[in-house]
Amino acid sequence: MIVFQQIDQVFVTAKHYAVELAPIEWQSIISVLLSIIPILAVFPLLFAITTILERKGLGRIQNRYGPNRVGPYGALQPVADGLKTLFKESVQPRAAEKVLFFLAPVILVIPALLAYSVIPYGRNMVPLEMDAALLFFFAVGAGTELAVFMAGWASRNKYSLLGAMRAIAQMLSYEIPLILSAVPVVMLSGTLSPTGIVAAQDNYTATIAHWNLFKPWGFAGFILFLIAASAESNRSPFDLPEGESEIIAGYYIEYSGFKFALFFLGEYLGLFAICGLGITLFLGGYTAPFSFLNWIPSWLWFFGKLFALICFFIWVRGTMPRVRMDQLMNFAWKFMLPMALINILAAAAWRFVPMPGFRWIVSALIVVSGYLLLGQGLTHKAHYIKRTYKFAT
Repeated sequence: MIVFQQIDQVFVTAKHYAVELAPIEWQSIISVLLSIIPILAVFPLLFAITTILERKGLGRIQNRYGPNRVGPYGALQPVADGLKTLFKESVQPRAAEKVLFFLAPVILVIPALLAYSVIPYGRNMVPLEMDAALLFFFAVGAGTELAVFMAGWASRNKYSLLGAMRAIAQMLSYEIPLILSAVPVVMLSGTLSPTGIVAAQDNYTATIAHWNLFKPWGFAGFILFLIAASAESNRSPFDLPEGESEIIAGYYIEYSGFKFALFFLGEYLGLFAICGLGITLFLGGYTAPFSFLNWIPSWLWFFGKLFALICFFIWVRGTMPRVRMDQLMNFAWKFMLPMALINILAAAAWRFVPMPGFRWIVSALIVVSGYLLLGQGLTHKAHYIKRTYKFAT
């Protein structure tokens, strides 16, 4: 057991050892750097791996090979893509607002990197411990909307501006249910600290049922969280801001070269960050699903769950068609938001109903009733008018 604990804490021990070797006046700076550098190394590398996995996976779903020319089985395709974007000419429109045009992709990446600072990647492996870290995560995440608007407006392109306005409307609409889906977890955990939320789901003698996912309000909250996370990350079927058939490429249509690569990187980094938050809130964080698996390092559990969620998003992208803009907004305001509020009521019932078995029934009834009522209201025939198409004469 001691050997397993040492393996689990190998990165924490190595950091402490490296900090102790430095002079006292430099130890705080070295400690910060040793927290930042792994994030800057691991997640961009994960971005490169995810791009090849996604292209390969989508190829298999669509009955084709995907990248298979660069390196063995196409494994070096991310390297080729990175070099191409690095050396490709960066074109800037003559009428563009030069400073904002340059800053937009940089500002898009920064909030995603800041969000990684409060996610616990393993036991004692959180870069920045804060009592209100969850609020910090959502606050810095809102900075991406500013970057998107900057890119669309500074490009001085009508398609770019239209894509930016689409993206902002989508992000604002789905950010509310995203935050509300986390409220039941905060209510029942009694803390805004991700570490405290994971600790509330961790029990060495318990099974996977101890995770929030396997409770009525937790299951509903996780589904709402995944849908809102897809919309916040511009993932299919909510990738309307870059709808090629309508607005060519969205808010980054005028970007090329390395600036375009930064937009691409920022979207994936945001996806990884929001997946990490979902793991923390609903999937037990870095904890094992069963007590007899506690010997596996906690950080390995976290990245295993992260990989599973990434595969889920790839699968969704390859199987679901893009929705229309009116469907997107109706779903956010007429279903997601009310359902998130109903889920808070279900969490309150879970907390205040005394008998364990009875609270399961009451909480589940609230969730199911809300789902059925809202679903009927959203799909009612009165909401849809038959369209007639006429040829221009």
